[in-house]
Amino acid sequence: MTAAQADLPTDLRAKFLEMPEGLRLDSPAVADGAAIWRIARDSKVLDLNSSYSYLLWCRDFAATSVVARGADGEPAGFITGYIRPERPDTLLVWQVAVDHKQRGRGLAGALLDGLTAKVAAERELTAIETTITPDNTASERLFLSYARRHGASVERKILFDAGLFPDDGHEAEVLYRIGPISAPGR
Repeated sequence: MTAAQADLPTDLRAKFLEMPEGLRLDSPAVADGAAIWRIARDSKVLDLNSSYSYLLWCRDFAATSVVARGADGEPAGFITGYIRPERPDTLLVWQVAVDHKQRGRGLAGALLDGLTAKVAAERELTAIETTITPDNTASERLFLSYARRHGASVERKILFDAGLFPDDGHEAEVLYRIGPISAPGR
């Protein structure tokens, strides 16, 4: 449980998943960029960005991103996100990935809950958004489960049609808007 979650009333705290044993939630540091890039690459599902972009992400968007660290301090999973400039109460979740050795332990859900609590402790947060391709059932399950846990509705619509992507074979990106969510950190 994050510090922000520990400060919550008991009824709200019950909505959050605990971090799996041996892992702790933390903000990413620039030194985590390479490990985060490797986890994204090894996922074989995410659109892999340049290694440089992960370094920038850890520098510029650490306040809206999280990592799970093992006992050795190395990242075991991460979520990158940012606040939408035209919707400052909305967190856009960019990427979620968990190291293969840590899968099946509920880590992605705990990361998402922890990120929500972290961001909401600093600002008003009423919704999260993400995009998911139609074939990514694991991400769909993660975000629908989050919505159920937090009693939020889910709106779906195609954000970027497949024809907009310059690379062949990229599926449409479906926008999932989840809200309203309670402000767990406030």
